[in-house]
Amino acid sequence: MLLLGLPFLLLLIGCRSISNRHAASDSTEVRSVDEEADDLDIALKAEAHAHYGSGVIYDLNGEGEEALREFEEAAKLDPENESLVMDVTRRFLSAKQPEKALEVVGRAVQKGDASGLLYARLAAIQAQLGQSEKSLESGRLAIQKSPDLLIAYQQLCFYYLQAKRDPEALAVLDEAVRRPALTADFLISVVELYITISVQAPTLRDQAKVKALEVLDRAAQLHPANIQLRLAMADHLNALGESKRAAPIYLDALKDLPDIPNLRERIHARLTDIYLRNEDHQAAAEQLKAILRTDPTNPQIYYYLGSIAMDDKKPAEAAEYFSKTVLLNPEFEQAYFDLANAQISAGKAGEDLATLGQARKKFSDSFLVEYLSGIAFNQQKAYRQARQHYTAAEVMAQAGETKRLNQYFYFQAGAANERDGEFEQAEKYFNKSLELAPDFAEALNYLGYMWAERGVNLEKARVMIEKAVKAEPENDAFLDSLGWVLFKLNQPQEALEALLKAVKHADEPDPTMCDHLGDVYQALGQRDKALESWRKSFSLEANEAVRKKFEGSEKP
Repeated sequence: MLLLGLPFLLLLIGCRSISNRHAASDSTEVRSVDEEADDLDIALKAEAHAHYGSGVIYDLNGEGEEALREFEEAAKLDPENESLVMDVTRRFLSAKQPEKALEVVGRAVQKGDASGLLYARLAAIQAQLGQSEKSLESGRLAIQKSPDLLIAYQQLCFYYLQAKRDPEALAVLDEAVRRPALTADFLISVVELYITISVQAPTLRDQAKVKALEVLDRAAQLHPANIQLRLAMADHLNALGESKRAAPIYLDALKDLPDIPNLRERIHARLTDIYLRNEDHQAAAEQLKAILRTDPTNPQIYYYLGSIAMDDKKPAEAAEYFSKTVLLNPEFEQAYFDLANAQISAGKAGEDLATLGQARKKFSDSFLVEYLSGIAFNQQKAYRQARQHYTAAEVMAQAGETKRLNQYFYFQAGAANERDGEFEQAEKYFNKSLELAPDFAEALNYLGYMWAERGVNLEKARVMIEKAVKAEPENDAFLDSLGWVLFKLNQPQEALEALLKAVKHADEPDPTMCDHLGDVYQALGQRDKALESWRKSFSLEANEAVRKKFEGSEKP
């Protein structure tokens, strides 16, 4: 009906004009030029409207080319209609016809009174067509005509960044915020551009950050009530490294959040990230628990809570969270390993191996299953089984995960072999650990002490243990080792000094340390102190060899 109605409408308009001319002649009245122009303008607008309507119909019918022709004709007939021009240029740009879009907007700006918005669109199209200088000129005209037009500043900023004219990009933003009485929305949007500059122009990062924070302060002084603006302020502060300033804004926004799906959870997640980066584990856990109140079956949240508990040295609590993770997501392989590790740390003998057994059945054999099994058996003093699992883990890692074989792995394997009496293999593992990390104090101490216990390589053992003590001068275990190797080197007085330091720094009495003290006192001829130390050692841990020492010394 539209296509049929258009000629009829034009015919009516034309007939009316002819009829009016006859009437004027008959009544000796003459119509003005302005009135004739108004009639023509009305006719053109009506025709433009008809073409646009036809374009919509073609578009709905999937006839894209025909639709674009009608839209183009509408814009030709009514170039002063800015909303029409903007719509038609958008359609041509979506159809990847920027040249046509340029023609449409070009005719519109030739009228002389085009707005900044049209010049901004012209600048964007020119930039897309590689007409850099023209785009720059149009962008400047857009700002001149509409100083509050954010998109014009955005386009100029991006133009300068792409042209590697970074200082000029920064100057554009300075110009944008120089004027007074700007809205919070405008200021916050400009901050986003400052952040873009700080990322894309590293040499201006610090300068852009300072300016961005100054503009955010201006926006904050306006006390924006809009929740999205407040969240944007917090996001920008977070991006600028001012997470401690962002957190209160997020917390305040939580009180007024609308019921938008996932929005509240997203804010809690951001707060969690902020608190974790600031090592405030308690606050981070509170945010995660807040997420669970609305999403109680989210396995990832339980996993994060478990990880925080492990960092806080709360393995039993971590094991509970990891258990829920595995229950809610049985396919989450890493969670099994983290659960087993937490159970090992919490001393949950049997539970750790059960978890690893589940992982072994559900997933393919892996380094972590074998390695953690080794640690679990080692903790149960089942050293032979521990050694077997460490060996299996080493073979698997050598096949493709060699980075797994670090100083810590070889240290654990060495300790298991030493406990099982495999001293030669233990020595090989400790040496591998020290090849990877020559200053690894734990390995230095363990190998040195092993040699001291066996009475071999005593001078080398002393050097190693002294190096460990130098790294951790208040480590009671290292000081005890130093005292013991000095005793083995027939230096009881020096040994006594080291052992007394060890006792001083120990959190609680240690049976081995007391036994060593007894031997040193005995060597120094201080029989009463030797007996006292051996008895104390036996009271802490029943040991037949220690009992024989003090019982034998008590005989006349």
